[in-house]
Amino acid sequence: MKHNLETSSDTRRTQYFRVFLMGISAFVMNTTEFVPVALLSDIAQDFSITTAETGWMLTIYAWIVAAMSLPLMLLTSRFERKGLLLAIFAVFIASHILSVFAWSFQVLLISRMGIALSHAIFWSITAAIAIRVAPEGKKALALSVIATGTSLAMVLGVPIGRLVGQWFGWRTTFGGIGLIAFIVFVLQARLLPTLPSMFEGSFRKIPELLKNPLLVCLYLLILLVFTAHYTAYSYIEPFMLQVGSVSENAATFVLLLFGVAGIVGSIIFSRWGDRFSTGLMLTSIILMLMSMLILFLVITSIWALSLTAFLWGAALMLLLISMQAKVLMVDVNAQDMLMSIFSGIINLGIGTGALFGGYAVTHLSISSVGYVGAAVASVALLLMLFMIKRFSELSKPLS
Repeated sequence: MKHNLETSSDTRRTQYFRVFLMGISAFVMNTTEFVPVALLSDIAQDFSITTAETGWMLTIYAWIVAAMSLPLMLLTSRFERKGLLLAIFAVFIASHILSVFAWSFQVLLISRMGIALSHAIFWSITAAIAIRVAPEGKKALALSVIATGTSLAMVLGVPIGRLVGQWFGWRTTFGGIGLIAFIVFVLQARLLPTLPSMFEGSFRKIPELLKNPLLVCLYLLILLVFTAHYTAYSYIEPFMLQVGSVSENAATFVLLLFGVAGIVGSIIFSRWGDRFSTGLMLTSIILMLMSMLILFLVITSIWALSLTAFLWGAALMLLLISMQAKVLMVDVNAQDMLMSIFSGIINLGIGTGALFGGYAVTHLSISSVGYVGAAVASVALLLMLFMIKRFSELSKPLS
């Protein structure tokens, strides 16, 4: 009897380990997506190109994820999940090795393409895997661990990646991510059980989903919000260094604060999101718009810049979780597909924003990125006001 109890507790402990391993996997995957934002100036200097040209790293990566998320999800829909996850991480690790030894910017872009393809499949399967390996009654915990891994990529991954890049060079940052990914790969191989695919769906579901006007408006809002955000945020590091003459350490602190604010945003949502999600979405868009609008004005004061970054970071995370919850409510039987399209549209916005930011840097000035981002955010605000007026179901509580 005692032996059975020990076995049962060991099994439950293993299940918790599996859930946290998926959270670490999410942390690694998102760190590598976000970290180039903190290393743009160093990479540009190394290859003797402009920061706007280096910004193509962000655009190409995001557009590949946007274009390939849904097709790759459907293409791999019948694959056994553990084997697929290990294959994704093998490509991810190999691509980081290529990043470390990239002898030209073109080779670095090719390595990022490999990582982007891994990313596209990873986010279409990871939530479902986490739920399946979680202990009984702990599905919500599994999803919150994944969300925390994503938040920590902003909170810890980006600033630590930047510090490592400052001290040892940007290649070491990518090498470190590859090494952590290899350790995760070994643990996945040892700890995860065989997970046959449970996916049931096809392309035929997509036109049916897109006939829903509320869903189409939500997707358009997501696209506008992330385009606005990444127009300014993609170039925040060179903006701080060149326009504000902010020190390297202060720039790292602001990026860290932006990430910490994301956790505050997720806590606010957990407290009030069920009842006030629409009001929180509207408030968040206004806060993001104001933050980008005053970016040039606050750059001379590290305290004002820090407060702006904090409000902006909290608003972005609050908006992201609120919109995700709204999208998932549209059709509970098609959540995999809804989330795959959601992830693709976010990355389309990231790529478009990085492109807009690069255009602003090249043709206007780097000091204009906040204003250009705010112009896109103002369109998002108008759409949000239209949606509140048009869709009464938007204001219903989430639960």
